[in-house]
Amino acid sequence: MKIALLGYGKMGKAIEELAIERGHEIILRATSTTPIDIDLLKQAQVSIEFSRPDTAVKNINLCFDNRIPIVVGTTGWLEDMTYIKNRCLDEGQSIFYASNFSIGVNIFNEVSKRLTHLISKYPSYKSSIVETHHEQKLDKPSGTAILLAKGIVENHDSLSEWKLDEEGDDILSIQSIREGQVPGTHTIKHDSEIDCICMTHEAKSRKGFALGAIMAAEFLPGKIGSYSMNDLINLNI
Repeated sequence: MKIALLGYGKMGKAIEELAIERGHEIILRATSTTPIDIDLLKQAQVSIEFSRPDTAVKNINLCFDNRIPIVVGTTGWLEDMTYIKNRCLDEGQSIFYASNFSIGVNIFNEVSKRLTHLISKYPSYKSSIVETHHEQKLDKPSGTAILLAKGIVENHDSLSEWKLDEEGDDILSIQSIREGQVPGTHTIKHDSEIDCICMTHEAKSRKGFALGAIMAAEFLPGKIGSYSMNDLINLNI
């Protein structure tokens, strides 16, 4: 399969390495200083987008303009998601978006939902999330933290919303830490005076994210609409 990489930082390079191992061809590598070659983009069977929040929507629109299926891992642009999904459906395009492509994270999220449903019956427990990423990550909280937070709020009887660095009886607080070169660590805490139930997912490298993105790219061609990791994981069950 011919793949265009829109964003060629550390994630882009990790994706390239695994894609070649799986027999794919990288025909375009676009960076913030290298304009996208439209002629090469048109030859791609799918594009994988890991750039910046301020360029993601532009890159998605460019792929739609040229009818190229796109896998998007950039976070921090979701205020435009409704517009993108509408354009996708109206024009018969295809997009696969995930805030985290790790199979482990998505399993972690499903376990968290079940635990939250059980623990919400006991008001002595206060729930929160702490996420830690490398210093170059721009958005706070992380897209993965938001994914986890939505799952917790939806399955907790007493929580109505999540907020960054804010606490309240009906608020799920998220703390964001930026330090070093941490690929990504997310800890969910259900804390009481007598004990603390904690769950942590720690990414050891970018390889898990890269593999999930490539699996999404293999899944997407020939399909129409908007897809997520739920579609991919269900496909592989």
